[in-house]
Amino acid sequence: MDVNRADLHSHTTASDGMQQPKENVRLAKEAGLAAIAITDHDTIDGIAEAMEAGEQLGITVVPGVEISTVAEGIDIHILGYYTDWKNPGWRRKLQGLLDTRERRNEMIIEKLQEMGISITLEEVVEEARKQGKDGGTIGRPHIASLLVAKSVVASMQEAFDRYLGTDGAAYANPPRLHPFEAVDWIREAGGTSVIAHPGLYENDALVEAIIRYGAQGIEVYHSDHSPEDEARYEQLAGAHGLIITGGSDFHGERHGAVFHGPIGNRTVDVSVLQQLNPVWRDKR
Repeated sequence: MDVNRADLHSHTTASDGMQQPKENVRLAKEAGLAAIAITDHDTIDGIAEAMEAGEQLGITVVPGVEISTVAEGIDIHILGYYTDWKNPGWRRKLQGLLDTRERRNEMIIEKLQEMGISITLEEVVEEARKQGKDGGTIGRPHIASLLVAKSVVASMQEAFDRYLGTDGAAYANPPRLHPFEAVDWIREAGGTSVIAHPGLYENDALVEAIIRYGAQGIEVYHSDHSPEDEARYEQLAGAHGLIITGGSDFHGERHGAVFHGPIGNRTVDVSVLQQLNPVWRDKR
């Protein structure tokens, strides 16, 4: 058990994760980690609870967010660490992204209904509630879970492959923030921007464009990255002087499947926190 490791990518019930923020911290403690980041989609609502749990359990909680953006028709996620998460103006900006996320859910459900699948947003919300979600945002995993519960598909993976993933029949992508804008937003909020799971985009030219624009780091280690991916992005990080991060992208378990991996599945040395935190970094 290595007590000098940090998992810098996890989700909670504040977005589309299955565990409450304090549970992610507890799981980090059980995994022998020194730190865990809370990086919910387009919201920072889970950070306060996680911070309190971190103080009680002796785990460093890194305040983060995963901003949903689109470029060239591709979903690109930009992680933001150590933003001024208590700032009301920053919260208002993120609320606008949540409004877009809600519209996307409506568009997906409309497409599913057009295909003859009996599903409503109210049912999705109820499915999320059954899984312990009380408030916060609804996302595609909640829709996928309901499709499994209704026996439309046999698994979460099938739900994404057939309907909800980029190539799925019900995929929808309303106008969103551009990755460059997300980099700017994070900088303006006092934080550090990192390109999440670049191997999932299958477009390294776009990844490099975001780097050239000003992204400060790249998530080299991720549950869905192959060893070849990790080697490639480690080299890319070195060539551009980027901060190297890593994390499980933990969402919890639904219908027997853990998305994307368990807490501690991918980690980096805890010293990376000093590179990510502008307060520490600027003292160097």
